[in-house]
Amino acid sequence: MDIQWYPGHMTKTRRMMEENLALVDVVVEILDARLPYSSKNPDIDALAKQKKRILILNKCDLAQQSVTQQWKEYYIAQGFSVLETECSTGKGVKQVTETARQLMKEKLETQKSRGRLFRPIRAMIVGIPNVGKSTFINQYVGKATAKTGDKPGVTRGKQWIKVKNDFELLDTPGILWPKFEDETAGLLLAFTGAINDEILDSQTLAARFLDWAMQWYPASLLERYGLAMPEEASSEARGFALLEEVAIKRGMKGRGGSADILRASKVVLDEFRGGKLGRMTLETPQQIPDRMAQAAQKEKDKAKQKDQRKKQYRARQ
Repeated sequence: MDIQWYPGHMTKTRRMMEENLALVDVVVEILDARLPYSSKNPDIDALAKQKKRILILNKCDLAQQSVTQQWKEYYIAQGFSVLETECSTGKGVKQVTETARQLMKEKLETQKSRGRLFRPIRAMIVGIPNVGKSTFINQYVGKATAKTGDKPGVTRGKQWIKVKNDFELLDTPGILWPKFEDETAGLLLAFTGAINDEILDSQTLAARFLDWAMQWYPASLLERYGLAMPEEASSEARGFALLEEVAIKRGMKGRGGSADILRASKVVLDEFRGGKLGRMTLETPQQIPDRMAQAAQKEKDKAKQKDQRKKQYRARQ
């Protein structure tokens, strides 16, 4: 299931971010704590390499705490300041101001010693769609300043938000990157709703999720749906068998009394995204080297195939 989604407005967003980076001191990137690697936009590292960086592991209440701690240590080792937040409750949100002040402390003291006029710290808030960025801002400011929604792409334009006399935020629309070299990243992002569901086959997506969850969190599926590992050999067959079982156990019937797996697929994805299946983290730091190696090999294979096609075309001329 090769998933790609990069609508035109994201190109405009990337351009807008480039134009406004000169105005900010700190770039705050919000990640989904359930997938801290897949939800981290590699383009941001390239764009903001000269800026102070804060990573926020959001939705920590939906992720496994022990794995979240591993991810925190993983990114701290790379030189990032890392915070954990639960934007639904506001827990941890207020730490951002003090963290930004600490990052800017030396520069601000230098400016003050040179007699430069006071100016507020400016931070740009970035993140992929549906990662909880607007909810974070509303919790941070204390009022409904940013629009929120269950679908990705609710925020469409930039806006400056004054938080305190010495701190300002620049909100930006959610942005992905043009191509997912890592197929697993695209799939995990689709699980969490970061990719528009309207372009996806929800039944296949839900089946893939159930097969994945049965391997990593079987107790959660047993408790929520009464599911057990099916006998089917292939991953796809197992996923659809589980999806059909959900429909049967929930009494979801279609025409002729058959199991309504379309309806079941929407229920499964909604319940996972809403945290009703319990705490689930979709990836660990230990898995990343293998995924990076697989993605690199895939690109090599594609380049080799492209070169072979060119040679074949020349030979026919």
